[in-house]
Amino acid sequence: MSLVSDRSAALRYAIVYDKPGRIRFRLGRDVFTKEQGYGIEETFFACPFVVDAAATAVNGGLLVHYRPGHRADVVGLLEGLDRHALPEGERKDSNVLREMDEEFANALIDIFLMRMFFKFFVPAPIGMFFLFKSAAKYWKRGIDALARGNMNVDVLDAVSIGVAISQKDFKTASSVMMLLRITALLGDYTKKKVHHSLSRSLSMNVDSVWARVDGAEVQMPLEDVRIDDVIRVRSGNIIPLDGEVVEGEATVNEASMTGEAMPVVRSFAHSVFAGTVVDEGSICIKVRSLANDTRIQNIVNMIDTSERLKANIHSNAEKLADNIVPFSFVAFFGALFLTRDMPRAMSVLMVDYSCAIRLSTPICIMTSIKNASNRRILIKGGKHIESFATANVAVFDKTGTLTWSCPTVAKVVPFEGYERSEVLKISACLEEHFPHSVAKAIVRRAEAENLEHQEEHADVEYIVAHGIASSIGEDRVVIGSRHFICDHEGVPLSDENAAVIERETQGYSTVYLAIGGKAAGCICVQDPPRPEAARVLDNLAELGLDRMIMLTGDSEAAAKIVAEELGIKEYRSQMLPEQKALFVKELKDAGNTVIMVGDGVNDSPALSQADVSVAMKDGADLAKEVSDIVILDENLEGLVVLRKLSNELIGRVNGNYKVIVGFNTSLIALGLGGLLPASVGAVLHNLSTMFLSWFSTRPYESIRQ
Repeated sequence: MSLVSDRSAALRYAIVYDKPGRIRFRLGRDVFTKEQGYGIEETFFACPFVVDAAATAVNGGLLVHYRPGHRADVVGLLEGLDRHALPEGERKDSNVLREMDEEFANALIDIFLMRMFFKFFVPAPIGMFFLFKSAAKYWKRGIDALARGNMNVDVLDAVSIGVAISQKDFKTASSVMMLLRITALLGDYTKKKVHHSLSRSLSMNVDSVWARVDGAEVQMPLEDVRIDDVIRVRSGNIIPLDGEVVEGEATVNEASMTGEAMPVVRSFAHSVFAGTVVDEGSICIKVRSLANDTRIQNIVNMIDTSERLKANIHSNAEKLADNIVPFSFVAFFGALFLTRDMPRAMSVLMVDYSCAIRLSTPICIMTSIKNASNRRILIKGGKHIESFATANVAVFDKTGTLTWSCPTVAKVVPFEGYERSEVLKISACLEEHFPHSVAKAIVRRAEAENLEHQEEHADVEYIVAHGIASSIGEDRVVIGSRHFICDHEGVPLSDENAAVIERETQGYSTVYLAIGGKAAGCICVQDPPRPEAARVLDNLAELGLDRMIMLTGDSEAAAKIVAEELGIKEYRSQMLPEQKALFVKELKDAGNTVIMVGDGVNDSPALSQADVSVAMKDGADLAKEVSDIVILDENLEGLVVLRKLSNELIGRVNGNYKVIVGFNTSLIALGLGGLLPASVGAVLHNLSTMFLSWFSTRPYESIRQ
């Protein structure tokens, strides 16, 4: 051990471990705070010769892993810190996980040390007092459960401890309570780690916003937004930051915050929150918070606690666990009546099935959700992953879902009185405010042709999920599907225009532009299937999905081409949003369990109607908001992972049931046969529960691939 000299501003430290590539310093208790510990870590991390650094404020420890040959640099870096002005830093994921591990380890050590202390150093009368005091907590839980009319595991624990004490088997009672504490500690620790891993994987997935700068609206990265900046959020877009409405009016879907499905009106002076979505309208928001941790934690808590989102296997496990308890009491009294041997009968009370079932099942579900998040798949509740396993029909939107997420403009067709560049420029000017893949294709083409534009139009808005409307001067400008332009907006097409459309648009996805009630032109978009789409559909069929159906608002010709390329036998073309939703409902009414996969605002009604809905990464914010699952990668492979993962979840839960029943039944049988003392059975039972809970956190095979 070496000690640095005491200098006025230098940190005093001792080196307690020193091996090549690894050195541990001890600076003393309370030398630095947690925040300063984070800052010290950041200081070391900033150096290229440091591989890892971990500071612990409780004991003033600092462990540094460094590259060969840099020991002197590490020591010099520490000696260069001013103990009167230590840097402060922010808590990071690595800090959270390490503190979580330390907290669990310290709590576990405390349990064992307390057991040893009472066993060897505390006089028997005092030990008995604390034994009864600990037992009273379990008795209170049991009485409270009975008062609520629940014959559950709390009652079983209370009775088993009480019976052991009544038989003067204080050692068994003490061991059972210690193991119950360890089991609860392990369960809490496991859930915390899963929660943290899940929270870490979630993100707003918003890269840029429209901000008001010097009276004009400009697009800027989200990370550049500051408090009191004013940002605009339009129909179909997610609200990225907490704030206050300073202009405009909109209906906002706040289901992610409140669980309420009906949108609410938000206007001047109303508060709005990150993660909610503007259904209709447009609002300017004065930013008051840059953090979205509250929204993320809200999702995590909702996943874990919402009864509405709880998987049936989770609810069934809880019911099964409680339903088993009365049979344990029946078996106990039956064994006592037949054997007249209390120790043998106690073996039934000391071993129960419900504890392991109740603990392992939610851990399995949360682990599957966390593992999915590791593959950039956000699942908003255990119910949804279970539904994905039982589904037999998958319905897909075409554009932006089955087709390439980066479509390209094949041609721009102007109608009489308009120039090609004018049609493309105005279309891009309108479409740049919205995130759909076709809109992005139009904007990219305009940029490639250097068609810069001044925003001369008024505010833009979605109209009944078919298209976009605005105005330039006195003229109303609309862009969208042919149905939207002609049927909804009443824009006529001349015979000449109809002939041009028939000749030029075959096999393409087509967007139409009208200005002042007159058709101005159309844009033909090449929308090739995603390269992985056919393979994904084949894999899903192999995994038990009976039917694959494609829905699209595109023409019959465009739909047929994609269906043939992907080998899809069932498809529907020229479908309106409400028709898609009705089609999904009809499938459900026929007894099917339906998966709906989409990406656009126009898919939202169908997504809401399905048993389980999936939105794509590049989809509209409204689609991602209403969906049960969001794939955050740019391909469809996540659907195969989801199917495998959901199947494995069901298999793992059922496998746990078999292990729990088999192992605990063996313990009870050995106890009744007089071959296993009740105390040993209790220890083995609780150890098996802890092991099964830990084992349930292992990665799923579909995630390892």
